[in-house]
Amino acid sequence: MGTPLRTVALLLAFGILGGCTSDAPAKPPPSNAPGVVDPTDFSLGPINPSASGDAAVSVSTVARHLDIPWGLTFLPDGSALVTERRTLRILRVGPSRAANGSLTVTPVTKISEATADNEGGLLGIAASPRYALDQTVYIYYTTDIDNRIAKLKPNERPRPIVTGIPRGGIHDGGRLAFGPDGYLYATTGEASLTDAAQDLSNLGGKVLRMTVDGKPPPGNPFHGSLVWSYGHRNPEGMDWDAAGNMYVAEIGQAVWDELNVIRPGGNYGWPRVEGIGNNPKYIDPVVAWHPEVGVSAGVAVLGGTAIVTCLRGQRIYLVGVEGVGKQEAEQQAGSRPSEGAGPDTLGVRWRPSAGVTKQPAEALTMKYGRLRTAIKAPDGSVWLTTSNRDGRNPSGPTVEDDRILRLTLRPVAAPGPR
Repeated sequence: MGTPLRTVALLLAFGILGGCTSDAPAKPPPSNAPGVVDPTDFSLGPINPSASGDAAVSVSTVARHLDIPWGLTFLPDGSALVTERRTLRILRVGPSRAANGSLTVTPVTKISEATADNEGGLLGIAASPRYALDQTVYIYYTTDIDNRIAKLKPNERPRPIVTGIPRGGIHDGGRLAFGPDGYLYATTGEASLTDAAQDLSNLGGKVLRMTVDGKPPPGNPFHGSLVWSYGHRNPEGMDWDAAGNMYVAEIGQAVWDELNVIRPGGNYGWPRVEGIGNNPKYIDPVVAWHPEVGVSAGVAVLGGTAIVTCLRGQRIYLVGVEGVGKQEAEQQAGSRPSEGAGPDTLGVRWRPSAGVTKQPAEALTMKYGRLRTAIKAPDGSVWLTTSNRDGRNPSGPTVEDDRILRLTLRPVAAPGPR
């Protein structure tokens, strides 16, 4: 995070708002922040026709009539498991199809141990890389006392492997994914306990890395700790590119939301900074958005393009990340100078010095409402979930909501103008 935060009044309105950040009221933004908006305002920001990415994507609907689908994971038979945050159900999607062409949706189980509480509930899910052998998935859910991660096998109850993650009506984090190294990663929110994000003894406001038994694996930056990175507010989406760079979409407060590239042991600044702050103590995001065009919740990387979903902004961004990692290595070798951030163009900033050399392109603006999850599918597409039944879409849900969408990139995909 990056712009210094100076005002500290707390404006929480739990019954109406809830998750996410900029999407929900919290501390007022810095008094010197440009383009500051009322954090309780769910209205959309401007559309930037000069940065349209609609020609670069193709979208179809694969499932309809869900209730706040939150986590997604794929199984070896080509089907997917999806969690519903509020109903606490796990559903199987596909692989067979209904008469209308949509994939079939079949209830699998309900996690009665979970508690639906605004942004809390049944959140992330990740299938074991050895699912064909161990029939195990991992789930992240809210209870009356905490957020926790558990193993789950067919016809069994969850077996917690990590407990004590802070829970709150908002900022529960909750994404689970196995990394290219075979370890399980989780994003956790600070549950409105802002100081938790900087406290290495607290599991809130972190990216965690663990074994399948919930233990710290070799290579974690802090001895005996699950913490992989810290200083986060409400990170949700995560993915890796082919080079192993890890990306996390993070929901900020009322000024900036972020796309971060995660480094082991990195401090991303919250609550001391938000957005691109140019403070050497903290790692800046590679892209930052104002909430009226952002509230970035999910990310999936296809080739050199990061697809970032936005809740309040009701759009996706196509972020060219071909230079991520390469630029950093060149700077460390002294072969190129450090650059500043790109301009604040209709509420978006990006960092050429971090490898994002072009303005991110927006797509699907206001076509499907609030977009949350982005997960790569085995066929090379990306599945997206809508979040239009969570009470935060000013237009309300459509008769088809909530949906799972299948997105592919067309060959013309060149994110945004310079």
